[in-house]
Amino acid sequence: MSPQTARRGGTAWALVITSVAGFMAALDNLVVTTALPAIRADLGGALHDLEWTVSAYTLTFAVLLMFGAALGDRFGRRRLFLVGITIFTLASAAAALAPGIDSLIAARAVQGVGAAVMMPLTLTLLTAAVPAERRGMAFGIWGAVNGLAVASGPLIGGSLTEHISWQWIFWLNVPLGIALLPLARLRLAESHGTGSPLDVTGTLLASAGLFGIVYGLVRGPADGWTDTVVLMGLTTGAALLAAFVLHGVRGRNPMLPMRLFRSRAFAGINAASLLMFLGMFGSIFLLSQYMQGVLGYSPTEAGLRMLPWTGMPMLVAPIAGLLSDRIGGRPVVATGLFLQAAGLGYLSYVVTADASYGVQLPGLILSGVGMALFFAPASALVMGSVIAKEQGIASGANNALREVGGALGIAIMSSIFASQGGYETPQTFVDGLRPAIAVGAGVVALAGVAALLIPARRRALAATADLPEPEPRPLADTAAR
Repeated sequence: MSPQTARRGGTAWALVITSVAGFMAALDNLVVTTALPAIRADLGGALHDLEWTVSAYTLTFAVLLMFGAALGDRFGRRRLFLVGITIFTLASAAAALAPGIDSLIAARAVQGVGAAVMMPLTLTLLTAAVPAERRGMAFGIWGAVNGLAVASGPLIGGSLTEHISWQWIFWLNVPLGIALLPLARLRLAESHGTGSPLDVTGTLLASAGLFGIVYGLVRGPADGWTDTVVLMGLTTGAALLAAFVLHGVRGRNPMLPMRLFRSRAFAGINAASLLMFLGMFGSIFLLSQYMQGVLGYSPTEAGLRMLPWTGMPMLVAPIAGLLSDRIGGRPVVATGLFLQAAGLGYLSYVVTADASYGVQLPGLILSGVGMALFFAPASALVMGSVIAKEQGIASGANNALREVGGALGIAIMSSIFASQGGYETPQTFVDGLRPAIAVGAGVVALAGVAALLIPARRRALAATADLPEPEPRPLADTAAR
């Protein structure tokens, strides 16, 4: 390694740069939730518009995540990392300046594009900069910072909305992005992957298919489920996703090879991840509005009151990791999911138009402990479900499916909310909230069942050892770099 490369690739700088970038991308998943009532009051918009302010980000983030990683491997990880930060920062400024709800949704979608390019490259750049014997500590710090972003998202969003304005949840990203650009350019070393061909076909099929389904679910309650455009979105989206699956089976270099799902461990943990995020994101989306619109808490108070749920991973995740090392990840993940389902089920029973926070607290704590028990062991199960050469693909697929689950959860649970209630009065809000959260609880319970299908640790290790090697991919023409 040349002195210049060594200087650029310093471990401490790489850890700081990638952690801050990861914090920005993770924060924007949930930071907007406690600002939704203020956005609605300022820019107007119906329930489906609020859904899109969250889902536009998670959806583009999800469907472009693996494509962003592949772009970095082919054209240079540092180069694409800089592109991702630039897109994310400019889109954040556009969101802050949005004059209407439609332009805000568009800016959020572009934010998701930037995050999809930036986020997966944080780990590959960190891996390249940190010696193997120190990666465990570096990954732990990186993961803790990302966990802090998830935990503090509703609180940061609520505090900025209450004490300054909702626009500052987006302005916050701008100085961070501007500071990261020169640091990343000067302090990170450039690296490339194998240069595998880009799966443009798979990306287009997944993007269009998921957009069609989410669009149909979002518009269904307002326009009617028999509306031509709604039906077209749902049926076309389903057909395109079926084509994506077929492409993953027969395609030459698919971004998500369907043969990976032959592994019960891989299929089980990914099904559990998608369903867990579906139930979790949809519930947080509605409960944060319930705390403000029905119970009258300020945005900051709502964010603080969500901490027993969103902040619990910071306390319980280390214990979950120790338990996973001793008894295996499957029982820890399954227990966590059933606890979260119990917490959501309890909340669906106790929420009323005047419920006290003390009554809600057991459900929030149960959900938080359950979520914390899921995260750390789930990552280990994903990485252990495939051969070493395909761990990057497996990690990208799992992260993408989690984001897809979040987008679908907001769409599905908001549809249930709209069909049973609305924003007219506190009671009509509760009438829609209770069945929606009950469905969320059922979905997370299904995630627990999926986790139980994962083989026990010894059998999973044996199955992984027997997995077929992937077909060799042709090396890209180095001139293309």
